Amino acid sequence: MDINFNKNEDHNKLLAASLKKKLLKVYKGGGEKRLENIRSKGKLTARERITYLLDDDTKSIEIGAFVGDKMYEEHGGCPSGGVVVKIGHISGKQCIVVANDASVKAGAWFPITAKKNLRAQEIAMENKIPIIYLVDSAGVYLPLQDEIFPDKEHFGRIFRNNAIMSSMGITQISAVMGSCVAGGAYLPIMSDEALIVDKTASIFLAGSYLVKAAIGESIDNETLGGATTHCEISGVTDYKSKDDKAALDTIKNIIDKIGDFDKAGYNRALPTEPKENPEEIFGILPKLRTDQYDMNEIIKRLVDDSKFEAYKDGHGKSIICGYARIDGWAVGIVANQRKVVKTAKKEMQFGGVIYSDSADKATRFIANCNQKKIPLVFLQDVTGFMVGSKSEHGGIIKDGAKMVNAVSNSVVPKFTVVVGNSYGAGNYAMCGKAFDPRLIFAWPSARLAVMGGTQAAKVLLQMETAGLKKKGEIITTEREQEILKSIEEKYDEQTSPYYAAAHLWTDAVINPLDTRKWISTGIEAANHAPIEKAFNLGVIQV
Repeated sequence: MDINFNKNEDHNKLLAASLKKKLLKVYKGGGEKRLENIRSKGKLTARERITYLLDDDTKSIEIGAFVGDKMYEEHGGCPSGGVVVKIGHISGKQCIVVANDASVKAGAWFPITAKKNLRAQEIAMENKIPIIYLVDSAGVYLPLQDEIFPDKEHFGRIFRNNAIMSSMGITQISAVMGSCVAGGAYLPIMSDEALIVDKTASIFLAGSYLVKAAIGESIDNETLGGATTHCEISGVTDYKSKDDKAALDTIKNIIDKIGDFDKAGYNRALPTEPKENPEEIFGILPKLRTDQYDMNEIIKRLVDDSKFEAYKDGHGKSIICGYARIDGWAVGIVANQRKVVKTAKKEMQFGGVIYSDSADKATRFIANCNQKKIPLVFLQDVTGFMVGSKSEHGGIIKDGAKMVNAVSNSVVPKFTVVVGNSYGAGNYAMCGKAFDPRLIFAWPSARLAVMGGTQAAKVLLQMETAGLKKKGEIITTEREQEILKSIEEKYDEQTSPYYAAAHLWTDAVINPLDTRKWISTGIEAANHAPIEKAFNLGVIQV
């Protein structure tokens, strides 16, 4: 291995170590003191509940672990958005589990909490997999109620989705394991079946203090809406459990009885590990986002037996397309190339730019995968489409539009891995969040923005200095460098994969070595939902 490989390896392994450290902090929720307070009441924490419920938590994937990162700091923060979401197996059946984290503001809903819950429901609806709610929440976080209550994608959408999923035949089971108040009380009762834990859980539209203030009635919370009330008097809940584990055991027993599902029929063979060592990804991926590398070498370390059947290998070389298997599942891979490549006419340095011939090639390949019912995997390291008179005269906008059209209208499940850069329209064409990938996740090396940091900083600097000059300020070279440094620092923070994950623009930041598990989990989930419409590109300019 050369010196650059070693430097890259050191850098990327440090990024992976930093990711692990950040996750360990996230797992503490609202802090060890609050977690211990939950345990002192005879309850399990949100993560302990999920671990107990799943057959093997180590085989699960977590959606939105970094949601809320560095957000709402003036309100004390909201780690993981105050809710833990995982996809795993319960009694052998794949499910998505949503658990309120009562260690974070008593499980109160922040705006990002609603967004994360809606994402969990979206995954359940797209893939038609059961969804389990472990409810322990104080309801809407009132200081931010205007940002969570009235709009289309706010709190009320949760209940609308409950109703829609029920009509779709998607299993929903709720266990009330703590507070469940006001509008939030509708979520468990709009599920197929609802459980409640005796003495530590309660459901009501208004608690005892509000009841006293509203109608003058004096009553305690347990009598008002505890397990005995709702299982023996109101009939609101279906099962009364003595403690958290008993409730979770009941869920396991219910899931165990669910019948088989209609499958989409995606092709799967016996899984094999890559022949090339996946650990070498750390050395292949460059330290600098502007440096070159061969994406083919990354692909070889992600796919079964390192076998990749390239499509139109000699044409449109700034995008790699081809067939492979990941954990046994057949996939079509669309990936950006970032190395110097010899074409029939000359030697070209692509750097993640999409050219007309590459966009045309990718469009055709995406159509082929749709016809053959093969899931698509996008490996993003893209700086955008090629610009300049030659590209414009050659119809780059038209060819780019065809690729965007194909991605938009795909009926097979799509999965997006942000390996490196994800800039501008390249993000869109390579199936960014706006184009409905079933899962989208980033490596620690990723960067997401409308344009690269250097270009953006120069544009922003010009705008900033022009504004200051209009106000009569004299801009010295030193002052200009100060402004540039400030812009670069802010822009660098906003393009971080953790910033994207905090806002749920991606589902996770993961160690590259976990990529196969994420894609396999995603395709397994997608296999629950047969394709219901034909692939149709609609109107395109040829």
